[in-house]
Amino acid sequence: MPSVQNDDHGVTPSLPQGGAAVDLSGLIKAYDVRGLVPEQLDERVASAIGRAFAEEVTGGGAADGSSDPIHRIVIGHDMRPSSPDLALAFGRGAASRGLEVVLIGLCSTDGLYYASGVLRAPGAMFTASHNPAAYNGIKLCRSGARPIGQNTGLDRIRTRAEELLSGAEVPGAEDLGTVDLGDRIVEREMLAGYAEHLRGLVDLSGIRPLRIVVDAGNGMGGLTTPAVLGTAVGLPALPVRIVPLYFELDGTFPNHEANPLEPENLKDLQARVLAEGADLGLAFDGDADRCFVVDERGRAVSPSAVTALVAEREILKETAAGRRATVIHNLITSRAVPEVIAEAGGIPVRTRVGHSFIKAEMADHGAVFGGEHSAHYYFRDFWFADTGMLAAMHLLAALGEQDRPLSELVGSYERYVASGEINSKVTDVQAAVARVEKAFAGRDGVRIDRLDGLSVIHASQDKPSDMWWFNLRASNTEPLLRLNAEAADESGMRSVRDEVLDLVRR
Repeated sequence: MPSVQNDDHGVTPSLPQGGAAVDLSGLIKAYDVRGLVPEQLDERVASAIGRAFAEEVTGGGAADGSSDPIHRIVIGHDMRPSSPDLALAFGRGAASRGLEVVLIGLCSTDGLYYASGVLRAPGAMFTASHNPAAYNGIKLCRSGARPIGQNTGLDRIRTRAEELLSGAEVPGAEDLGTVDLGDRIVEREMLAGYAEHLRGLVDLSGIRPLRIVVDAGNGMGGLTTPAVLGTAVGLPALPVRIVPLYFELDGTFPNHEANPLEPENLKDLQARVLAEGADLGLAFDGDADRCFVVDERGRAVSPSAVTALVAEREILKETAAGRRATVIHNLITSRAVPEVIAEAGGIPVRTRVGHSFIKAEMADHGAVFGGEHSAHYYFRDFWFADTGMLAAMHLLAALGEQDRPLSELVGSYERYVASGEINSKVTDVQAAVARVEKAFAGRDGVRIDRLDGLSVIHASQDKPSDMWWFNLRASNTEPLLRLNAEAADESGMRSVRDEVLDLVRR
């Protein structure tokens, strides 16, 4: 069987042309669907996944706790050339199971979550997020934007889609493209409602005038930014001047990859912020659900600092309403995050890395906000889903409500020095982790936990300057160990980082 090289997931079998057993494990992962087009994901596969998704979400009542049956789903897509046809094929598969399919066309992933929330319908977003142009994928949710992951239905969807594609003798395995769908597929515009909803959550009308550079990376931020922060959908003008960078929707990414997590992809934004004398810069990834920030000096602002700033704002709002707020953060955000949450009167809750864990913890705790080191920001008032645009609006409000530059504003939230995520290829992951644990376990003041991988934490109330911690997590798909380290100062961070890397790579 031929194979293709997938730089996210290793070597993955190509799809058979028919009759053979199908294995979609290289395409349907723990949290979403992601693969090469058309080698792993084509219209036939999308249609099968659409039917399997429809069967999964109609197997019970609505996921928001009501007993109402599911009658429709909503589908959106990004600007990749393959996205419209894949979305329509998925819709045909779902409609063949009797559901109404609402196509909302071009949107950001948080735009799809908005539609899922207001329409109380399960949703599918066709995007490969920050992956290169050769990829596409699907992010799935139940009604109210509740996530679907490996343990909440995605495994069943994969198994059912494999049955359909392999031509097994199971009900509904007929040719997926020949069903008469009647008028079950409809189109609906949701962008204006999305923009109005976000405007209602953060009032920017009274802030001081700001000039911001926005790098959309030729992704969906080029559609959502003029709608939310500008006047593209007829909303009143804000005291915000937008300097657009790569707003043209182009899924071939002609300027740079839409992955602001890589420093190389921020260089154009940083240069433009300095050239314009702008107050700040914003960079969105391909599907515009993540937002990265550059201050007026062209310096990248840590997502942990953004998490702390937004958390403080949300806590103060809850406190004013007479409620105590809980905020979720994953275990590799800066130690400053739980400190700020507690100082503001909130309750910090530490959780594993990954949106399904964050969203589950937020729902369990009724948390007002959640943040991750990867610039995913989650809001109770946005169906516990992540939206980079709403986080950006909080940042603009915080900056525009006072006179200091952004670098000074976020200074109080950037208390420690972090390594960033460092990947190491290893032949034996377990042996490498065991070496590290053995080296650190017997040291004074060290605490070890295994909430997610191996975390080693050293903290001293008597000498705060001795604070450091690190986390080692294994990749789900590759022989990689991911290191994140933080310390009270640069020398402390370098010391612990280098010692761990030496042990891992030995």
